[in-house]
Amino acid sequence: MSEPGRVAPARRRGLADEVADRVRDAIFGGAYPPGAQLREVELSTALGVSRGPVREALLRLEREGLVRSEWHRGATVTTLSDEDVAELDSLRAALEQLAVQLVIATATDAQLTAIDEVVERMERARDEHEMVRCDIDFHDAVYAASGHRRLNEAWQAIRSQVHLFLLTRIGVESEGYLTRVPAEHRRLSDALRARDRDTALELFATHRGEAFDILIARGSD
Repeated sequence: MSEPGRVAPARRRGLADEVADRVRDAIFGGAYPPGAQLREVELSTALGVSRGPVREALLRLEREGLVRSEWHRGATVTTLSDEDVAELDSLRAALEQLAVQLVIATATDAQLTAIDEVVERMERARDEHEMVRCDIDFHDAVYAASGHRRLNEAWQAIRSQVHLFLLTRIGVESEGYLTRVPAEHRRLSDALRARDRDTALELFATHRGEAFDILIARGSD
């Protein structure tokens, strides 16, 4: 046991961190779609590591909401239920409304330019998965421009789940996605730069609502 008032030495977890990054990237790249099994033996072989770091990495991804573990199935990529979708949408709406108001009130020209630059990357995106990554980067830039550390931390806590939300959305319907999304984000960026609070809030709400409607409608098809 450690002495009273002393903390135990920290364990190095660099390898588990790297494994988590690799598996996360594979999920976001479409290699493991929602519902896909993540087998420790296969991952350890593919990554050239023992099963210990893989197990730690999967636990980390489970805490992020990307992975779910069940005793009879093992670890699988999270499949979002309608309840998951509704909760993510409502939480994201609350965070985003505050972020947008802060950006309009306090963002610098450099921060607004960083948001614009993500839109320019969107216009060059080659496929749906790259577009989703740009979409997440756009919102990263918005939260960064808010200047609110705890708000940004709250966004980071759900960031991976929102990424999964958007991946699920393109899995349901992606027609016209590559051409429509950059134009939508250009309008969002323009409203922020114009510091038009009401228009920006309305456009961000509409943007969120389109993806939400697509995912909720999937169960009625």
